[in-house]
Amino acid sequence: MGHAWQHFKTITYHKYLVAKGCFKVGLYKQGLLHDLSKYSPTEFMVGVRYYQGNRSPNNAEREDIGYSSAWLHHKGRNKHHYEYWIDYGLNAGPDCMIPVPMPDKYIAEMIMDRIAASKVYRGEDYVDSDPLDYLLKGKDVIPIHEQTLEKLERMLRILAEEGEERLYACVREELLKKKSFRP
Repeated sequence: MGHAWQHFKTITYHKYLVAKGCFKVGLYKQGLLHDLSKYSPTEFMVGVRYYQGNRSPNNAEREDIGYSSAWLHHKGRNKHHYEYWIDYGLNAGPDCMIPVPMPDKYIAEMIMDRIAASKVYRGEDYVDSDPLDYLLKGKDVIPIHEQTLEKLERMLRILAEEGEERLYACVREELLKKKSFRP
């Protein structure tokens, strides 16, 4: 249990950063409820066991046993992950899984999640292009719907090129259609 406090601080700081971003775009409920499953024993104990401080403990668990039990639990309970939005395709055969479009409010939360994760793991080295760089490294192999990917990549490019405040405005206006919203 040596890493319990460190892991708790890491996930709580991440949750705080996501909430802060969600609040800036008007997603108050999502900001408050974001990633609560990380405090469940199924996810928390894995996080403690595989804690390293500079990357997700789920990756270490995956390397150790070949999969991440915490991630399998997490992605099925949190709609801001594109993996949640994979279903059987009606016209693609009975055993074919396909990505489906994510609702925009969850894309917005996913953006805040990616920014927060980059800030937590990159620390003082964080720059606004980090979330985009992370996406671009794997975008050709991830099972994400093309419309979801287009929106995500567009917003992360705005972050990389124009900064957080411009990103928040675009998320409010383009994804959430809150043109008159004032944080």
